[in-house]
Amino acid sequence: MANSAASSEGILSSSAVMAAGTIVSRLSGFVRGALLVAVLGSGLHADIFNLANTLPNMLYILLAGGVFNAVLVPQVVRAMRNDADGGAAYINRIVTLAAIFLTIVTILLVVAAPLVMRIYLGQAWYEPRLAEQRESAIAFARYCLPQVFFYGMFVLVGQVLNARKRFGPMMWAPIANNILSVLVIVAYLVAYGRVDSDSNAPFTSTQEALLGIGSTLGIAVQLLILLPYLRSSGVFYRPRFDFRNTGLGQTLRLGMWTVFFVLVNQVALAVVYRIAGTGATQDRSGTGLTVYQNVYILMQVPHSVITVSLATAMATLLSTYAAAKQGKELAESMTSTTRLAAALVIPVYALVVIVAGPISHVVYGFQKDTEAWRNFVPTMALFPFALMCFTFHYLMLRGFYAIERNKLVFWVQCLIASVNIVAAIALTRNIDPRDTAPHLVLAYGASYLVGASVSAWLLRRHIPGFTIGWSFAARLVVSIAGAAAIGWLTLLGLQHTWGEQSIPLALASGTITALAFGVTYLGLARLMGVKETNEVLTLVQSRLRRVS
Repeated sequence: MANSAASSEGILSSSAVMAAGTIVSRLSGFVRGALLVAVLGSGLHADIFNLANTLPNMLYILLAGGVFNAVLVPQVVRAMRNDADGGAAYINRIVTLAAIFLTIVTILLVVAAPLVMRIYLGQAWYEPRLAEQRESAIAFARYCLPQVFFYGMFVLVGQVLNARKRFGPMMWAPIANNILSVLVIVAYLVAYGRVDSDSNAPFTSTQEALLGIGSTLGIAVQLLILLPYLRSSGVFYRPRFDFRNTGLGQTLRLGMWTVFFVLVNQVALAVVYRIAGTGATQDRSGTGLTVYQNVYILMQVPHSVITVSLATAMATLLSTYAAAKQGKELAESMTSTTRLAAALVIPVYALVVIVAGPISHVVYGFQKDTEAWRNFVPTMALFPFALMCFTFHYLMLRGFYAIERNKLVFWVQCLIASVNIVAAIALTRNIDPRDTAPHLVLAYGASYLVGASVSAWLLRRHIPGFTIGWSFAARLVVSIAGAAAIGWLTLLGLQHTWGEQSIPLALASGTITALAFGVTYLGLARLMGVKETNEVLTLVQSRLRRVS
């Protein structure tokens, strides 16, 4: 197990660098998200912009994200290992091919913006009463769709850096985007002020230009920040157009199944977004896309800080083990990383369930309607379980990609998407519009509970020796349950003592509850022998000693 311990330490160390960048990035993203809700509200007015601004990332993932995120790192690692030039020619070819592809696709998407929006806007958007709102959403799409190119090149360059073990820049660069976005929203606030929380008004052309161009410029900036790091890592880009017989065929063949995977996932997402749009279009007080999306982004923080950092660091190591046919080391690395993620992610999500009210109040309590934050609470309380299931499924995928079982991943995703679509349609029939977002969360959770279970079962068959272990799971559950009980009692006591709470009191009660939960969990985890928490604490202490 010496190799396992060493690899776990290496993964944890690399993850810490990425996690630090992600934490700062997400904190700045908090400010951006809170400001956006405070200025635009959480109704149909906000949905108009949020859908158009979310669309480019969805389309990038659909068109190229699967190949860039899942396939590229293992293939670059292999090229660096096997090619005489250390993979330089391979990298130049893949960057050139990606730039050509993304440029053509982006131009076509901008031209076809009305048709693209037709896919994601529900039927209600095409009623005469919402004609101005629909045109405003299409105008935003034209400003935002160029982001597809910048998203693609950002991820491509970032993954090349990851393959060369330069993990930090890709995690830190989005901070610049968030800062620029905050400045744009502040400028918008100064120029136009706030709207009612449940407003359904369209935007003016100048408002569309300010928010749309500002959003796209932010994505471009985060790409530009990576370019100096690419050069300093030893990659000197030169365009190459000799794509035949160069090894790209294997990349594209593997990527094909990943593209199918993403396509299926995006079909499910399109259905969810169309349903989410009905909440705000049916009723001014309904919960729709803005509530669902903002809570989703907020709840992605533990996943992004912990799981993505671990998975990104793990991907290179797993690919190395798989290429060298070191099955034992591969299984041990998967096991140790999954347990580490569980010991960090599950307690955080359990805490979020307890403090869903205070979090919603603090983050979304600055709207014009001071009580509108309550619309976020049910969705906030339900999302943790759903994203916990997603987190474990996400980790399982890194194992499948390392052993190049991309076709199998596709079939699992078909199952997930099918469950999500069926559950979303079934759970949102004849419901109060205010319940639209929470019911969509339930559908999401059901789909990834199935996905995580099936993925774990299949991965154990393809990577013998991979296991979570009932003993580990039992010790972790006991530790979390004890911490949850203390946290819940602490929050109830504070609410009873303080009564109706302002934003500062909500922040104080949430913070005190989190401290009580955290201290209890760490103590119980140590008592129960959950060594993964000790590994993290040891790393944190060593870093603090270096700083001091």
